[in-house]
Parts: sequence; structure tokens; C-alpha cells
Amino acid sequence: MKMTKQYDDSFIRELKNAILQSRYQAARLVNKKLIVLYFDIGKKISSNIKKMAWGSKVIDQISFELQKELPGLKGFSSGNIKKMRVFSEFWLNHLSIGSTVSNQLINPDEAINLTLPNLLQKEGQQLISENFANVFFSVSFSNHYLIASKTNSLYEAWFYLCKTASEFWSYRHLEQQLKTGLYSQQGKLPNNFKSALSPTNNEKALKSFKDEYLLDFINIENPDEEDERLIENEIVRNIKKFILTIGNDFAFMGNQYRLIVEEQEYFIDLLFFNRKIQCLVAFELKTGKFKPEYLGKMNFYLSALDDTIRQPHENPSIGIILCKEKNNKIVEYSFRDFSKAMGVATYRTSSEIPEQFKDALPNAESLKNLLK
Repeated sequence: MKMTKQYDDSFIRELKNAILQSRYQAARLVNKKLIVLYFDIGKKISSNIKKMAWGSKVIDQISFELQKELPGLKGFSSGNIKKMRVFSEFWLNHLSIGSTVSNQLINPDEAINLTLPNLLQKEGQQLISENFANVFFSVSFSNHYLIASKTNSLYEAWFYLCKTASEFWSYRHLEQQLKTGLYSQQGKLPNNFKSALSPTNNEKALKSFKDEYLLDFINIENPDEEDERLIENEIVRNIKKFILTIGNDFAFMGNQYRLIVEEQEYFIDLLFFNRKIQCLVAFELKTGKFKPEYLGKMNFYLSALDDTIRQPHENPSIGIILCKEKNNKIVEYSFRDFSKAMGVATYRTSSEIPEQFKDALPNAESLKNLLK
């Protein structure tokens, strides 16, 4: 016998949303209590190490004793306890925390007394919101530790905390953005966005592109044989890693993307769609130094994309020249009189040796002679 529905689909959606919201709030509450506990443990460990001059092996012993007292206890290995200490010391060094911190930590709703008078003021703008506690407690401990161990200032830590919380960054994605220096690179890309884009999209574009990209997944045995197609093939082969590098708002549309203008074919090296800016993004790869004529070709590609590929609801396309080297003054002059939005960034690969080690290691030719 078939049951007659006495309710509509909207009622089911309402129940579903209530269940999901409840689960989300429960997960946030559990995470908040863990952050509070780990902060408190790290603070106690740090304080006693300083007061009692504990040796380097003491945390191993503490972990062992905890495991003995609470068999099956997880999350309190010596490695994790050391991470709790790093996490706690970072925030104790940067935040103004009163003597009642223990009481405040026990009640997460009162936060960690995250009152930061005049601490995060920059150019007259308050960088930290009243919502700091919500951001702080919504980030997992593993991501908290990564931020505390890899950042050098409160400004930088707050930047990555906000990004992780608002964009739901995974540990791996956060690690990649820290490695490539998103905080220091963001907003420094030489570009003409201000004159070519609306104020809203200009701001979004500045936050979406970096001045330099670390393509450490590209490993070329002989750098002298490096060319644009080889770099392109390596990027396509490692497209997931490339998207982690440029940002998770990018969707890959293809390489050697074909355009037809007046029955002639043209090919864009890499084409993406950026969901945040709602526009097509074309990347052109150059293994040498930036040349002004590159912008003319890119301007042509963007015009063709806007006329033949762009959807009516999408914003004007953006082009990025990704080259090995650039002179910012030459880039600045080259941008003048171009109406399409473009930027010029550089890239590094894993085949490059850091400057300080170049003289310490033999070159390829020397190694060949040694092998002979």
C-alpha cells in the first residue's frame, strides 16, 4: 500500500538543515574544548620547563606516564605534547592574556581573553575583528600548530587563521600556502587590475594572485633543456598540485586551449575559471625573462576569450604571464594603454639550487667528468 505524502519536500529540507547545523555546532564545540585543553596543557608544560629546568626527555616521560594512567589514551604522544607547547607559547608571546587565563580557558564561550588593545593596528585599520574567538576556535589543532610553527608575526598568523576558517582549508592546502608564502606574496603581483577591473573585482583579483609561484613538483633533470611545453606538460601532469599552489578557487578548463579567430587557430597554454572572481583566467608560460611584447599577445587572447568563450553573466577575463624573471619597472611601463586585466608573475622549480649553495655544489658538467 502506497503511503500518501502529507508534507512537502521543503519540510524534509528543513529537517535536514537542522540536523546538519546541529552536527556542525557539535563539531565546533568539540574542537573548541580540544583547543582549550591543548592550550592549557602546552602552557603548563612550558611554565614548568622554565621554572624547573626540565631536560629534553621530560616530555617523553610525561607522555609515557599519561599512557600508563589512562590506557588507550590517544593524541598525547610526546610529539603531540611538544606541538601543544609550541602552540601555547606562540599565542602566549603574542596575545595580552591576563592572570585569569585558566578560568577563561575552562569556559570557551569567554574565549582566551583575546583582548588585543592596539596590538593589531596597521595603517589606521583594525585588522582583528570582534569575531576573533570564533575564528580561533573553528580551526583544528593540526592547522593551529602549523600556523604557530611556521609564521613569524601575529599579523601573519591572523591572516592564515582567517583563510583557514573562512575557506575551509585542509592541512595540506594550508601547508602549501605557508610554503609558497601567500601572506608575503599576496597583493604584490605587478598588474593593471585597477584600471581594467571594477573596484570589487580589482580587490578580489589582488587577493587571488601572487607575485611568485613555487612549482616544486616540477623536476627537470637538465634545466638547460627547459622549455614552455615541458613546463606546461609537467603542470598538466600535476594539475592537482598546481591548483593547490595557485588557489582552490580555480577550476581547470584545459591546456593548449583552442581559439578560432577569422578561421585561424590560436592556443592558450593553460585556461582556468576562477569561481571567486567569476571569470576566465589565461596563463601563458615563458621560461625566460619577461618581454613587453608578451602583453600584446595576451591582450589578444583575452579579447578573443571575452567575445567567443565568456558567458554573459561572467566578468571580463584575466591574463597572467608566468615567466622565469621580470623587471617590475619594465612590466609597469608595458601595462600602459592596455585595457584588458593582466599580471606578470614569476615561478621557481625544484631543479633550482638556492643561491647560498650554488658555489658549494659541483655543476652538471663536473659531475659527468667525475663519473667518467
